[in-house]
Amino acid sequence: MEIRRIKAKTVTDTVKKLFMDCNYFIGKDIMSALENAKENESSPVGKSVLSQIIENDIIAAKEEVPLCQDTGMAILFVEYGDKVIIEDGNFDDAVNEGVRRAYTDGYLRKSVVSDPVFDRTNTNDNTPAIIHTKIVKGNQIKIIAGGKGFGSENMSAIKMLTPSYGIEGVKKFILDTVQIAGPNPCPPIVVGVGIGGTFERAAQLAKKATFRPIDIRNEDERYAKLENELLEEINKMGFGPAGLGGNTTALGVNVETSPTHIAGMPVAVNICCHAARHASAVI
Repeated sequence: MEIRRIKAKTVTDTVKKLFMDCNYFIGKDIMSALENAKENESSPVGKSVLSQIIENDIIAAKEEVPLCQDTGMAILFVEYGDKVIIEDGNFDDAVNEGVRRAYTDGYLRKSVVSDPVFDRTNTNDNTPAIIHTKIVKGNQIKIIAGGKGFGSENMSAIKMLTPSYGIEGVKKFILDTVQIAGPNPCPPIVVGVGIGGTFERAAQLAKKATFRPIDIRNEDERYAKLENELLEEINKMGFGPAGLGGNTTALGVNVETSPTHIAGMPVAVNICCHAARHASAVI
């Protein structure tokens, strides 16, 4: 396979479009889940909330305006082909320029501060992005991009379980995390779960899990069954749409796993609201 050269501008233009698209257009998987939830919601108030969410998403797409006022922090999962060379710039700079242009030209709220504790000065362009890059074989760049709102991000958690906790301990931590979150993450939610790896790997997996379409189950039957069981238990909690009661607290639960150390079983839970913004492209 020959080396392929890609202009930095191509990366920038692609990233700009991804972030504008994911902020304006809800995914088909989420819209379908919302419509199904509306049909099956037992609470009249919950049914009304779901109708309003659906109407909001339709208007956002039609008028190309943000789904939500929190347009999120820019996060990208990148599979970077080992036969790719970026010309006229470097990859990270090109990505951040794309984010900058999307949030400026697309009139998306800029929500990033340069220092997390003391100054907390807004960067005024929503950069820098969080970029997770994996080098793979090939001459393409695959990008999954999303804007992560912090009403739900703040409800996330990680716990370093040991193997003795077993599957029941894993389930308890996940369900306890959602229970504590309650109505705060603006349900109905998508729950991303990362199991295995190390402290940071589990959290990364949980975030990536929220980017997976909710109508695609884990390829491992055991984890697919776990996803379904967790979704059922979460919806029994009764928080309902907007936390106003009902049987639709979550639209989906996605679990991702990774090999881990013999002494550990890290579990991370990343909660995402129904404005599950993500889009993908291959360059």
